[in-house]
Parts: sequence; C-alpha cells; structure tokens
Amino acid sequence: MKTPFDPRHQKRRKAIQSLFAWAFGKGETKNILASQVISNLEKIDEIISKYAPEWPINQINKIDIAILRLAIYELLIVKSEPPKVIIDEAVELAKEFGSESSPSFINGVLGAVLKDYGKPN
Repeated sequence: MKTPFDPRHQKRRKAIQSLFAWAFGKGETKNILASQVISNLEKIDEIISKYAPEWPINQINKIDIAILRLAIYELLIVKSEPPKVIIDEAVELAKEFGSESSPSFINGVLGAVLKDYGKPN
C-alpha cells in the first residue's frame, strides 16, 4: 500500500519543490530529477500547451505546472512506471500542494495526454 513515506513519493515531492523554486528564480537546481525535467522543458511545455490550450504556460499556477512537468516527463520520457501510478501520484501531489481545483485540472490534462500518447504498461 502506498504511503506518504514511500521513497518514490518523497523523491517526487522533492522534485516538485525544486521545480517550483526554479520557476521563480530560473537558477540551477541541485535535485537530479528536477534537472532532468528542466533539460526536457521545451518538449514538455509544448505538450502542456497542446493539452491545456485555454491556459498559457505562464498563467498556470506554478505548483500545477511543476506537477504537470514532472508527470509528463515520467509518462513520456522515462516510462519506467505504469501511467496510472504516475497520474495517481500527480493527483496526490496536487491535493497536497495545489489549490482546490488542482487535482481535477492535473488529472484532466494527464488523462488527455495518456489517451493520445500512451498505452498502459
């Protein structure tokens, strides 16, 4: 059973926090996972723009964009975990860090991405 203390969840939490901080400072991050996301940012942001067209990247809540970037990186680039696990984790992070509407927004965008890009592992 998944717990908030699961090492994979903790790793994602730290990456989200680093991506969130990076979004404000545009400096370097020491978090390896966040750095890998940042190095693929152009491709990831293109996908977000396609699946959330009513929300330009710079108008999406910074925590939501951090969660989306990490989840899309894991879904489409790393592909090491089942998509349902990645989406569930992203929704849980949105509940923890985001606004009231964050979980449904994150779930909707990632569900649409998965429908077009991936088949369950």
